[in-house]
Amino acid sequence: MKYSFTGAHTQGLKTFNVVYFQNRAPIVQPGLSQTLTDALIDKCKAQTNMKYVTGIGDASFEGEIKDYNTRPLTVAADAQAATNRFSITVQVKFTNSLDPTLNFDQPFTRYEDYNSNLDLSAVEADLSNKIIDMLVEDIFNQAFVNW
Repeated sequence: MKYSFTGAHTQGLKTFNVVYFQNRAPIVQPGLSQTLTDALIDKCKAQTNMKYVTGIGDASFEGEIKDYNTRPLTVAADAQAATNRFSITVQVKFTNSLDPTLNFDQPFTRYEDYNSNLDLSAVEADLSNKIIDMLVEDIFNQAFVNW
């Protein structure tokens, strides 16, 4: 077994690819697909010794953005929302060509809560970036960190 300083187990894997994540959420946020795709590529480049390829890699990620929403979470005494929850869900299919027992096809969801006094447009970019970072960490860990 060979592990990196990050705990990632990529023994024998020399290349990886990430297929562009299409946005199939009911609400489509421009740029979100590219941000997610790029963040996953960057994470794999930074945390492993694998080389990114545009064709088929030893490890392969593909998927789509399934949901992008905000909804009330808590209600104040005046029956108005006090806190809103902003969430993003992605469906990810991971293929490890050397060890198919590590393959998965599953959804990943992360969220951030924000004060309902704030308009989503005022906090959306910051919250999206935080959520994308958490999603990428979850996806990477599921694929390569087998604790």
